Amino acid sequence: MERPSAREILEQKMRETRPRWTRNAPAKPRKYKSSMKRVEDYVVLDFETTGLRAGSDKIIQIGAVKYLNHMHVDTMYVTINPERPISSTITRITGITNSDVQDAPVIEDVAHELIAFIGGLPIIAHNAPFDMGFLYALEEITPIPEYTVIDTVKLARRVIPETKNHKLTTLSAYLELEHNAHDALGDCLATAAIYQFCIGRM
Repeated sequence: MERPSAREILEQKMRETRPRWTRNAPAKPRKYKSSMKRVEDYVVLDFETTGLRAGSDKIIQIGAVKYLNHMHVDTMYVTINPERPISSTITRITGITNSDVQDAPVIEDVAHELIAFIGGLPIIAHNAPFDMGFLYALEEITPIPEYTVIDTVKLARRVIPETKNHKLTTLSAYLELEHNAHDALGDCLATAAIYQFCIGRM
């Protein structure tokens, strides 16, 4: 039996501690457009966070990598001070400690730069609802456009049926990628490689 991943352990803990009323709370409308279309210019996005609940948990690391014609042309890689303690569980998953973020900028100082970095390009993310939830939670700080988003989980399920699951670590191992897992930049680079592999099979 496969051992649960660190994120799955965290998800279970969150389910066990979540207030009962939130289980039946209506889902917020999605503000982005999902797509499976092939694109050549895009930004790959990944966040590391203090937990799984966008709006209440906070971003502690941003990874964003810009590709034009599938070539890596620019990178945004920033550690963020969440202005709250980082739990030992999150430190174990991400390697990010409270001392790492002590002197880092707060998200209010970085959100505008992130939106400017993305510009009008499509976003590619692995398990996109997670990252997009945290991105749109920044609307209290800065306007967030209605992005076109490609989820490599959905894409890989269609194009790579031979793997036992479609976790980022599983796909990275299958493709023999160098992958610094649960690091925002490392996850971006792995996601980009998975996307490019998938569209090569389409």
